[in-house]
Amino acid sequence: MTAGLVVRPAREADLPAMAALTGLAYTEVDRRTSQRDWPDPQPRTPERNAAWEQRTAHALRTDPEGCWVAEVDGRVIGCAVSRVRELMWILSSFAVAPDVQGRGVGTQLLAAALHHGRGCLRGMFAASADPAAVRRYRLAGFTLHPQMFVTGTVDRDALPVVERVREGSAGDIDLMNSVDRQTRGAAHLSDHEVLLAQFRLLVCETSSSQGYAYVGAGGSPVLVAATARRTASDLVWEAFASSSPGSTVSLHHVTSANQWAIDVGLAARLSVHTSGYLCLRGMKPPAPYVHHGSLL
Repeated sequence: MTAGLVVRPAREADLPAMAALTGLAYTEVDRRTSQRDWPDPQPRTPERNAAWEQRTAHALRTDPEGCWVAEVDGRVIGCAVSRVRELMWILSSFAVAPDVQGRGVGTQLLAAALHHGRGCLRGMFAASADPAAVRRYRLAGFTLHPQMFVTGTVDRDALPVVERVREGSAGDIDLMNSVDRQTRGAAHLSDHEVLLAQFRLLVCETSSSQGYAYVGAGGSPVLVAATARRTASDLVWEAFASSSPGSTVSLHHVTSANQWAIDVGLAARLSVHTSGYLCLRGMKPPAPYVHHGSLL
């Protein structure tokens, strides 16, 4: 146990310290767990830090009882950010400073965040490959589902013609919440407002299926949800088509329940790797669904 440890609700004034802490802790885990042939992990950029703070500030407004920090002598040494959406508890961020890990800080933070979801039927979050963290999550009752990702340069000759996908907007939030409930069992609700502010939105509607995808500036999908695999595949293809020729794209957080995403990646001549886990309680891996790293 760390002497002088205080675990308390997070405040907006803590956001810069929380962003710095999570950036440091996640980069350290990446350095310890990345494969030799992967590029060296890089610290979080100022732009990504700002996006993290924006997402976390939103959680502080909607779920103040789910956001916690651990501090010693005024220094933030750990944080946990969780939210409840309908009957699903989501752990968005969880980190402990590398120099105080293994002293019970993470156990207290996770317990505080889990208490916020005590009335939920389901739980969901993404985890790194850090062995100590994975042990903690399994002991807390979560099932562990290994994640894959595809990455590389898209073979432009492999791009199919996709005709059913359009640009989305805030007017599609009801549609997206409906797709969320059918795929992961709970809507994103106001989290869609944050995602819309940070990413491009693609929507696909047919007489038999619906779906959407949020896409980063370089053409990498960061969240894909659909009621049919064909629709999900079309959305990913459209995202890949928007990448610049010769640039690198990625699709992360692919579980074994979403082989359609691996098939798209292989058809685009991308490579497949494994990294981390999707941790679930009270539910099966969503499909067709590729989750966002923190908003799930």
